[in-house]
Parts: sequence; structure tokens; C-alpha cells
Amino acid sequence: MNMKRLVLASVIGWVTYFIYGGVVFGKMLAPDYRPYTNVYRSMEQMQQHMAVGMLCSIAAIIVFAVMYAKGYEGGSGAAEGARFGLLIGIFAACTHIADNYVVLQIGGILAARMAVASLGEWTLVGLMIGLLYRPRQIKGGVV
Repeated sequence: MNMKRLVLASVIGWVTYFIYGGVVFGKMLAPDYRPYTNVYRSMEQMQQHMAVGMLCSIAAIIVFAVMYAKGYEGGSGAAEGARFGLLIGIFAACTHIADNYVVLQIGGILAARMAVASLGEWTLVGLMIGLLYRPRQIKGGVV
């Protein structure tokens, strides 16, 4: 694996994750969360726990980038990254978001919008990682 590119891809993936999440989940879906104030923390309470969220997110995106690098098959990094991100998005929607719908008292519309937003988020993160990650080149091939 190309560690320099892996770190760069992870950082850019993390920045992408936070920008997308802030715009889509924080702004666009904000009205959908309002009916569930008894379920979700207030903005002030979320900020008190932000460090945990940031550390866990960077850890997850580093793992994402490593999994991408391990499975890189060549070809267009953008296309391969987007496909891998879409698969991760489907995984997240079918586990995390579906579990939240079952366990938390949230509506189906919110869960569906969160699932679609998650697909977009992880596809975009995958695209960015795919654009930035390149395996190490050695004489006669790729490592």
C-alpha cells in the first residue's frame, strides 16, 4: 500500500464526510429531525460529544481507505472508489440506519431520507478516496 496516499486519501475523505454531513444531515434534513427532540440530542449537547464523533469518524474513514486500498483492482480510481463507497453506503443504511429506525422512535420518512443521504455521503467519500489513492508503482507492475 502507498501509505502517503492512504493518509492523504483518509484526510480528504474525512473532510468530505464532515462537509457533506454538515450540509445534508445538519442543514437539509434538520426539519426532519425536529419532531424527534425526545430522541436526539440538542445542538449544544451534540457539541459536548463532538470529539468522540470526530475521532470515531476518522478511524472509520482510515479503515475505509485501507479496505479500498486492499481491494483496489486497477482502472479508474474515481469509478472504483464510487462503487466501493456505494457498497459501504448500502452497508451503513442497512445496518446503522435501519437499526436506528427499529430501536429509536423515528418515522419512516426520516429513516428513508437518512438512508438516501448515507448512500450519497459514502459514495462521495469513496469517490474522493478513489481519486487520491494510488498504489505504489514498482518496476514491472504495481504493489
